[in-house]
Amino acid sequence: MSEKLVEIDGGMMEGGGQILRNALAFSALLKKPIRIFNIRAGRSTPGLRPQHLSGVNVVRDITNGRLIGAEVGSTEITFYPGDITGGKYIADPGTAGSIMLLFQVSFPCAVFADKPTEFCFRGGTNADMAPQIDETLMVFKPIVEPFGVKFSCEIKKRGYYPKGGGEAIFKIEPCHSTLQPIEILEPGNVVGIDGRSFVAGVLPIKVAHGMADAACRSLRSTFRNININVERVKEPAHLAVGNGSGIALVAKTETGCLIGGAALGKRGVAAEEVGEKAAKQLVDAVMSGACIDTFTQDQLVIFMALAKGKSQVRISSPTLHTKTAIFVAELMTDIHKIS
Repeated sequence: MSEKLVEIDGGMMEGGGQILRNALAFSALLKKPIRIFNIRAGRSTPGLRPQHLSGVNVVRDITNGRLIGAEVGSTEITFYPGDITGGKYIADPGTAGSIMLLFQVSFPCAVFADKPTEFCFRGGTNADMAPQIDETLMVFKPIVEPFGVKFSCEIKKRGYYPKGGGEAIFKIEPCHSTLQPIEILEPGNVVGIDGRSFVAGVLPIKVAHGMADAACRSLRSTFRNININVERVKEPAHLAVGNGSGIALVAKTETGCLIGGAALGKRGVAAEEVGEKAAKQLVDAVMSGACIDTFTQDQLVIFMALAKGKSQVRISSPTLHTKTAIFVAELMTDIHKIS
């Protein structure tokens, strides 16, 4: 491993946790030590929060690495990765921080482990400012698997803001080879839409129906004569902590594209408005001519950068998160241009 540190300004581009997550994953996979400063400088509360610290520590543990300066509030860390070792790992920030953001930083590492890996992550399964766990399983998982990666997820308990308390078990098989490039260039016509509308805690099932009905009405005004199936769920009390609601949708096209849309319920926001928001996300993504939605595009960059060969995915205009992911990929790898 080269001891020369790659210096990364965490306040650049998106200026949040994504630079941290992507840089750590690349550092682990390429065995390049890094120093990240100005961590989350673009946020109202800069520095590591408990959920970021948990993610950093998981990467340290799975790589047998050395981590300097990592504590809640830190705006600078230095990381020296070691060998990626599969096994069982637990991360629990003790907050409602997103389980899926813990997954984002650790999953690429586990793909290149020496043996299968099992992560037990605790926190929020359906959190704001992060992919819902349902989106990840419905949209991201089948899109990323053609790279040659394989994972499963068992949701033990759902958790929501502000209590958290959710728990999910992820099992990742090592790829044992290089990642394969993917090509997703033909959007095709939508042939079906599935979804999941849920409530938990004290919220009544009619809220789930309200979100689902509004989403279906909105979708049918654009997509006529196709099957739209949105499941309406009241989470069992013993499988959810706290109160929460939300909806996740996925459109399937004739060429195999999967395009998502999702929204979470909030106090004071009508269920119908939540459903319409998720539907609009999906419709906008489909009508843009893209093959994936704006919330999936940035998550693929690290796998595209590491795959052997040229990957191509048709997107709409890149989001700031995607531009940030590309910036980190170009900085950490020998790839000089990603477009």
